[in-house]
Amino acid sequence: MTIFIVAAFTVTYLGMAAGRFPGLQLDRTGIALLAAVALLAAGALPLDQVAKAIDFPTLAILFGLMILSAQFAAAGFYDWCASRIAASVGSPVRLLALTVAAAGALSAILANDIVVFAMTPLICSGVRARRLDVRPFLAGLAGASNAGSAATLIGNPQNILIGQVGHLDFWRFALVCTPPAVVALLLTFVVVLRCWRVELRATPGETTQPVTPFDRYQLAKAVVATAILIGLFATPMPREIAALVVAAGLLVSRRLTTREMVGAVDWHLILLFACLFLVNAALARTGLPAELLASADVAGLLPDRLTVLTSFAVLASNTIGNVPAVVMLLSLWPAAPPGALYGLAVLSTLAGNLLLVGSVANLIVAERAAMAGLRFGFADHARAGVPMAVISLAVAVAWFGIGGWLPWR
Repeated sequence: MTIFIVAAFTVTYLGMAAGRFPGLQLDRTGIALLAAVALLAAGALPLDQVAKAIDFPTLAILFGLMILSAQFAAAGFYDWCASRIAASVGSPVRLLALTVAAAGALSAILANDIVVFAMTPLICSGVRARRLDVRPFLAGLAGASNAGSAATLIGNPQNILIGQVGHLDFWRFALVCTPPAVVALLLTFVVVLRCWRVELRATPGETTQPVTPFDRYQLAKAVVATAILIGLFATPMPREIAALVVAAGLLVSRRLTTREMVGAVDWHLILLFACLFLVNAALARTGLPAELLASADVAGLLPDRLTVLTSFAVLASNTIGNVPAVVMLLSLWPAAPPGALYGLAVLSTLAGNLLLVGSVANLIVAERAAMAGLRFGFADHARAGVPMAVISLAVAVAWFGIGGWLPWR
């Protein structure tokens, strides 16, 4: 049975790295689902252990934040931001600065994947209408969404999981992680400006594309809900309950149907999380992860120091992806110290800027651009993504090392 479990685990994470199986229309969620079903069918994970294996509080927070983001989307806020940027008077450099600032700020308080999903099409159409090269703006959008999301426990899925497993304080996390995230956001602008300097010297044409209006009432409702959620995070109420309370409040609406709001939830991501929890729980039952952890401790290879953690973040985020990588590491190492968790959150997120496959946000930008008839390929992303990731990671490593949150080696 152990051999079967290890094989299922290996195939799952090879699938996470490849993105899909050759010849099949199975994406990462489908691969993880098939592996989980196979393990359950083989008795590798008893049915009465399924509920214990899945971290339902993490999924509850994800659900609540997706409902909150759906409220912003229903208000037309994302569309308004993107169209306002594209219609802004000024040079391409100013448009890039607005793109980076908006994407970074929104991603710090809302799921970055949803931010780029909503903003990419209008950025594409608006910038193209100005007769400008869209690629530097897409690079800025992807890089800023990753950088901004590193600042808080609710900026991206992996941070949510890290906060739940480590029982991290929301405000303490923000205090530690916001500075390197802000620097990374500034570096995103500078690096894209430098790497795409020729394209950004073009003279923008005038645009007749109107700014998309937003629903003031629905936006006010979303802003109030966000303020309530952040306020509840400062209370003893569990974060997952706070997220569900806010989500339930938003579902009470005279204009937006429950089907519309719940339909905006990224159920594929939630299912991916649940299946990865099951696959990793089955592996944990073999005792191999505990043995591996003990061996790593003896060899001095635990990721509780910057050299090991940074190497893991860069390699894992750009192969299997930062979300599966964090799920796997925390299943192997559930008692990680707070400093290591802060570092894991920031480093795994910033490492996602290195390659196009490094984060889901990058892939969403590329896919949404393709749907708009524009190409934003691997080389286009790497042109700014590689220096952006390398420099921002160096800054983050220095921050955590000098601040004493993690030893250097």
